[in-house]
Amino acid sequence: MIKRTIFGKLFKRLQEPRNFIQVLLGPRQVGKTTLILQVSKELDKPIHYVSADLATLQNISWLEKQWEIARQKIIKGKGCLLIIDEVQKISHWSDMIKALWDADTRNGTNLSVVLLGSSPWLVQKGLTESLAGRFEIIPITHWSFTEMRASFGWSLEQYAYFGGYPGAAKLANIDDPTRWIAYIQDSIIETTISRDILLMTQINKPALLRRLFHLGCVYSGQILSYTKMLGQLQDSGNTTTLAHYLSLFEGTGLLAGLDKFAIQKVRQRASSPKFEVFNTALMTAQSNKSFKQAQEDSSFWGRVIESTIGANLLNSIRGTQIELFYWREGDFEVDFVLKRGNSITAIEVKSNNSSTFKRSGIDLFCSYIKPTRVLIIGDFV
Repeated sequence: MIKRTIFGKLFKRLQEPRNFIQVLLGPRQVGKTTLILQVSKELDKPIHYVSADLATLQNISWLEKQWEIARQKIIKGKGCLLIIDEVQKISHWSDMIKALWDADTRNGTNLSVVLLGSSPWLVQKGLTESLAGRFEIIPITHWSFTEMRASFGWSLEQYAYFGGYPGAAKLANIDDPTRWIAYIQDSIIETTISRDILLMTQINKPALLRRLFHLGCVYSGQILSYTKMLGQLQDSGNTTTLAHYLSLFEGTGLLAGLDKFAIQKVRQRASSPKFEVFNTALMTAQSNKSFKQAQEDSSFWGRVIESTIGANLLNSIRGTQIELFYWREGDFEVDFVLKRGNSITAIEVKSNNSSTFKRSGIDLFCSYIKPTRVLIIGDFV
């Protein structure tokens, strides 16, 4: 088992004196638990690991009991590390953790705490409601191409199609592709929607939520107005509902709707979203195309490659001040725009052969916006 890039940052953070609660947020099946257990084995202090996912919803008395067990493990001069996995499954967890953490702070109890959650939106809601000023967030993202290549020897084409789920990697190399598809759909997509969204959030139209997710994956890399979405989904709902559901998908690290880049914030919020998956496995597993068929379909493969780059950008900017957009003016488009403060980077992905590639969108964007730099990604003759 390799150590992910984030390992060093987390290990260093947990060696520091007790100061803040460390919160590891990320989607399901990206190795959050494996990572924290790897780090804990190298720390020179007692560890108490518990998971609220071991049973149905745990209650706050269970949480209080586990906290007290961790206190009993404290060694003078070393302290103890309490790790609480799937913390969002505990009702009113943030209020109880606030009370316990503040009590330890007053009493000088050297108990460090790490919280893990697979529903980032829900965990952040609890953090902001009760634990303001007491925590730091460390985003745990989908695996990068570099990590998947180091662990499984994958080519870029394999990574583009099968995505960055380490648990599904062995299934990608067997003769029966339906097993890999079933794993992605049942163990990741359905589990996330059922347990991290429907079970934890008030959803008035669960069927619409599911259809929107499927539509977003199928159209990853494409711009679709909310009005057209309602037509595709054959539903009488309103655009505000769709925007809310899309924000839930983004919070769980599944699917994002990129805003159109504009200098004025009002125009950004009013724009049609560009769908972008956080992991291309979510797109290809629902395409009904095999690895070979996907590569032979040049139009589809072009969108897979663009979505691979978009997913890498989405994951890379988690926890930073960088924002990701697209840009379009009439028929002219720039695939991705990164903004940090006054610095703007325009990115165009050339996935077809070079004879069909046009710079028109980039050139028009540059004449309007004057970006700090421009990147064109692709093969050139």
